[in-house]
Amino acid sequence: MLNFNAIYALLLREAKIYFREKERIVSILVSPLLFLFVMGKGMAGGVSPVAGYTYQQFIFPGIMAMVILFTSITYGLYVIWDKRLDFLKEVLAAPISRTTLFIGKSAGGMLGAIIETALLVLIGALLIIPLSPAKILLSLAAAVPISYMLTNLGLTIGARMKSMEGFGLVMSFLTWPMFFFSGALFDLAAAAPYIRVVSLFDPVTYAVDL
Repeated sequence: MLNFNAIYALLLREAKIYFREKERIVSILVSPLLFLFVMGKGMAGGVSPVAGYTYQQFIFPGIMAMVILFTSITYGLYVIWDKRLDFLKEVLAAPISRTTLFIGKSAGGMLGAIIETALLVLIGALLIIPLSPAKILLSLAAAVPISYMLTNLGLTIGARMKSMEGFGLVMSFLTWPMFFFSGALFDLAAAAPYIRVVSLFDPVTYAVDL
């Protein structure tokens, strides 16, 4: 049985940790902003508009997906940290189900991803592509299930890893291929056949399409 008080307590703990680490918010947005304002602008002159959008506007949904992907999956690092602090042992010893624990941790991971996605959407709406309030809300609503799925993936991997270094290695082999094969930076319709085939099995592809 789910314990909603425990879920709320876990979410609150993760929220406090998140807002205490202000540099984390800034650092996670550096790469997406570089892609948008350096690569997006730098390649604009050499890339023809796609479906009436400039290259910078075209890659904007893909960069949103990038924020969700990296923020959500790398949240698994905090499971390893909790194990080192023995916090996980204390929670597992509490009279709550593992499902409750998993959902509480997932909600905490989703919180960071949604906040950072919201910041990027606001920057994009102001500086890159006009977005109505309805479209902004729809973008954030679409980010919720995607973030939930990817956060769960990160937590599952993190729960099985013993070191942060090992987790980082696994993430490098997982997140970057998922990002590049998703069509975040190019039109999949014009890509090589093998890229289109791989993209069909990449969940981030469907996040970009949303």
